[in-house]
Amino acid sequence: MSSRAKVTVVGAGVAGLTTALELSERGVTVEVIERGSSVGAGCSRMAGGMLAPWCERAAADEAVMRLGAPSIAWWLRHYPGTVRNGSLVVAPPRDTAELARFAERTENYEWRDADGIAALEPDLAGRFRRALFFPREAHLEPRRALPGLAEALAKRGIAIRFGVDKTEGDFTIDCRGLAARDVLPDLRGVRGEMVVVRSREVSLSRPVRLLHPRIPLYIVPRGEGVFMVGATAIESEAKGGVTVRSAVELLNAAYALHPAFGEAEILELGADLRPAFPDNLPAVRRGPNGLLVNGLYRHGFLLAPAMARQAAEILERSHADLRQRRSA
Repeated sequence: MSSRAKVTVVGAGVAGLTTALELSERGVTVEVIERGSSVGAGCSRMAGGMLAPWCERAAADEAVMRLGAPSIAWWLRHYPGTVRNGSLVVAPPRDTAELARFAERTENYEWRDADGIAALEPDLAGRFRRALFFPREAHLEPRRALPGLAEALAKRGIAIRFGVDKTEGDFTIDCRGLAARDVLPDLRGVRGEMVVVRSREVSLSRPVRLLHPRIPLYIVPRGEGVFMVGATAIESEAKGGVTVRSAVELLNAAYALHPAFGEAEILELGADLRPAFPDNLPAVRRGPNGLLVNGLYRHGFLLAPAMARQAAEILERSHADLRQRRSA
C-alpha cells in the first residue's frame, strides 16, 4: 500500500465515529460512510450515555471496568459536553443489603449516609438511608455527543458520506453493529427499552441507579427537567415498540426513586437491539478487507474509545504505510 492509502470506516454510530477520530489523530487518511441519513441513527441514539466503569463492574466482566476507565478521559478531551460529577447508587430501605452486595463487586466508591445523599442530590433528601457514590464517573447526552464527534471529524477535513454502503478504501474497518452479521455469525441482538420523561419537580445533577428487585434502573439527567429512564436487557431480537410490561416496570421504578416522577410527562418510549457477542464483551476482529469492531452490547459509549484504540494499534502494527508522511 502507498503512503496515501485510505481507511474507510463503515458506520457512523459511536463505534465508527470514535474509530475514525482515533485514526485521524494518529495520522491516518480516513473516510466514514454511513448507509443511513444521519449520525447515530442506530442503537447509539438509545444509549444512556453513562461513563460508569465501576458501577458497571458490579454486573459485568472485569474487562468492562479495565477498558472503560480510560474512556472517561477520552470523552472529556473530545466532547466538551461530557459531565464528570460521579454516579450515585441507592436502594429502598428494605433493600439496603443490596448496596453491600453491589459494593463487594466493584471499587472506587464512597459510602454516603442520608445527610451525604442530601448534600449530593437535595431532591433525594430523606428518601434513602445509605448510598454508594462513585466520584470519578461521568455521563453525556448521546444525541449531542455523536454530532459533536462528527463536527470534530469535519474540522479535521473528514466528511461523512451518507446513503453509502459500498467501500472504496484500501482498508476497511467495519463498525456496522448488527448489520455485520453477514460476516459475524456469532453476533446477536439484545433488546433494550427506555423512557424519556420531563419533570419540573425533580432535579438531579448526576446519574442515579436504583437497585430495584426486578429491573436494574438508572435515571440520567439530560438538562431542563428531562430524564432518560432505562433500561431493560432482554434476550430477544423482537423489534417494535416498548412493551406495556417494560414501560410499567421502568415507570414504577422511577416512581420508587421519587414520587414526583408519577406526574412527569412522557416524551418518548424507545426500543432497539444492541449487538453482542456470546460473552457480552466487545472485540476487534480481522475481516476479509480489514477489521471489524463490534459487540459493544450495553456499553457502547463506555467502551467505544477502547475498541477504537485497539483497532488503531492493530492497523499501525500491520500497515505502517497507512500513516501519512509528515512532510506531505
